[in-house]
Amino acid sequence: MAKKPKYYVVWRGRQTGVFDSWDECKVQTDGFEKPLFKSFDTKAEALKAYKDKPHAHIGAGTPKPKTAKNRLFVGEPNEDSLVVDAAWNTASGDMEYQGIYLATRQKLFLKGPYADGTNNIGEFLAIVHALAFLHQKGSNIPVYSDSRTAIGWVAKKKANTKLEPTPRNAELFDLLDRAERWLQTHVYANPVLKWETDYWGENPADFGRK
Repeated sequence: MAKKPKYYVVWRGRQTGVFDSWDECKVQTDGFEKPLFKSFDTKAEALKAYKDKPHAHIGAGTPKPKTAKNRLFVGEPNEDSLVVDAAWNTASGDMEYQGIYLATRQKLFLKGPYADGTNNIGEFLAIVHALAFLHQKGSNIPVYSDSRTAIGWVAKKKANTKLEPTPRNAELFDLLDRAERWLQTHVYANPVLKWETDYWGENPADFGRK
């Protein structure tokens, strides 16, 4: 008996949409940071699901049950903090980032869009921008990001990107150089922490374009 075909929805990947095979889906998601995708038995189900938020189908961004064990392990976010996130347009390659004060959800900065960027670069620049912003204010409150990659780059004071320079992203590479120099020449006491999406829900600085 022939194997029944599957249809794949990609909500977050190199390209998003409904794909007719696993091979097509894999091209969009394999190696992509935090991809969101799921298979469906019929194309009608897949098309309907693509219009929904991904957490309605795969639990992305939905807090896990707060048992005593995981509450002890993760705890709750510090409301007196700055939360950052980036958005990358898979079609145009444009990237932007922003930061909010968690307690009030006040937007403290919004930068971009920058041409020919990546999400990781946006997350990295957002953290460094937040650190510089708080340093100028004399504040040592925490900075939250949901990108382990960007947090690691900040710790090493180097953006380990494989992005190639183009005439369109010269400004972005200038910002990267400035961010790296800032990290190398400044001392800060702000903890840079992981936003625990699985337990706390979607990053409040998210652009809401998934």
